[in-house]
Amino acid sequence: MSEPRLTLITRPGCHLCDVAKEAIERVAAQTGTQWVEVDLTGDRELEAEYGDRVPVTLLDGKEHGFWRVEEQRLIRDLSKSS
Repeated sequence: MSEPRLTLITRPGCHLCDVAKEAIERVAAQTGTQWVEVDLTGDRELEAEYGDRVPVTLLDGKEHGFWRVEEQRLIRDLSKSS
């Protein structure tokens, strides 16, 4: 099985993360794209890189956005790079 194209970096107790998960689920359902959630708690590298910007959306391992998921932009970019 291949790696999911979308990664959502989150932390527990984060309201924006909950909203972002709902948006990613909608995008995944619409596009058939696999996604994974990564909790940055306890991961020093992730915390240093993304800690003040969670939730962070990665597309194919590259940062696509933070705080909010721009659903239409993400759908467009998924179709461009597939």
